[in-house]
Amino acid sequence: MMIPPYFEFQNAVKLLCGELALERIASELRHLGASRPLVLSDAVLAKIGTLSRVTQAMEAEGCPPADLFTDIPVDSSLLVVNRIAELYRSGHCDSLVAVGGGSVIDTAKGVRLVLSQQAEDILSLAGVENLCRGRHVPFLVVPTTAGTGSECTGAAVIRNDKTQVKMEFISPFVEPDVAVIDPRMTQGLPPRATASTGFDALCHAVEAATCLQANPLSTAYAHAAMELIMQNLEEATRNGSHREARFAMAVASTMAGIAFSNSMVGMVHAVGHALGGVCYVPHAVAMMILLPHVMRYNLSHAGDAYAALLPHLIGYPQAEGVPQAERAEAAISAIGQLRESLASLTGLPLTLSEAGVKEEDLERVAWVAINDGSLIVNPRSADEEQVLAVLKQAM
Repeated sequence: MMIPPYFEFQNAVKLLCGELALERIASELRHLGASRPLVLSDAVLAKIGTLSRVTQAMEAEGCPPADLFTDIPVDSSLLVVNRIAELYRSGHCDSLVAVGGGSVIDTAKGVRLVLSQQAEDILSLAGVENLCRGRHVPFLVVPTTAGTGSECTGAAVIRNDKTQVKMEFISPFVEPDVAVIDPRMTQGLPPRATASTGFDALCHAVEAATCLQANPLSTAYAHAAMELIMQNLEEATRNGSHREARFAMAVASTMAGIAFSNSMVGMVHAVGHALGGVCYVPHAVAMMILLPHVMRYNLSHAGDAYAALLPHLIGYPQAEGVPQAERAEAAISAIGQLRESLASLTGLPLTLSEAGVKEEDLERVAWVAINDGSLIVNPRSADEEQVLAVLKQAM
């Protein structure tokens, strides 16, 4: 790839990866000067025991939670962020520990912003890299899905319930101090969630490697993530107890998160955010439905970048046998084949109509999508009519 004349790259998150990573949480909090963590999660993880596995590890190492909050919705909410910030202050907490998927982690990022900026309402902090560091709030995350990559990104996507818009808060100061990548945390993930969140990670890697802001470092992370995903996602979906596949997917998700945090994403995410805000389509499901359609839309402007993905999708020996002129199409085909295989294994939808989207929703979705910041660095520009055409193809 050509090296751009200027680019930036940041990854300030310390990673604890592998066996017994949970048992290091208390020590890391102490190193950060914290002793009264507020632990954030959701009701499902609390019910099935995933949360207690983390809190028990913290207690055993001498750092029990000062308080728990488990009422985080599937789509993070501005109101919930403000509510948790008030709980943190009233409970005299000194750190945040987020246990969950993208919604929990993004909620915690929003709380950290409110606390660090000493604000009352997160809505007053909306924008892109418009904030100074503020007060340091120690922040540790334990992802329970292998897909969002949110544990290593400088972005939080939080829903504004009044406007039905998923708002992006982008700042290096929302990055956690520590991310705990423990394969035990994803072993209970059902096949459908394993498949969709894993495909979300693939989408992060594809868009990170091919958007206008891609650079050599972000692309290296993205390509490595793709290889791990293509080698392990189907196995993790078929056999949830396969620890090596689970661990590989968790690492791949983190690497893809580092990639897109530095190069951004594109049209798949812009439209996916809109589908989530307007039609409540789960983010990972939207990614799985949209990716091949958006790649075909972008093909005229991103053919070389897509062709470069092929060795990482099907392996170098197989890619060598594909003529250069056919590699971009072959890359889209490889992703399509994975998508169909995952749908066959899990029953996940492959069309927007199967996901509950109605024809009359599409114009609103298209309007919201063209106002999403992710569209700025998409390889090919798009107006409302072009987004609408892609949506109709995905129906």
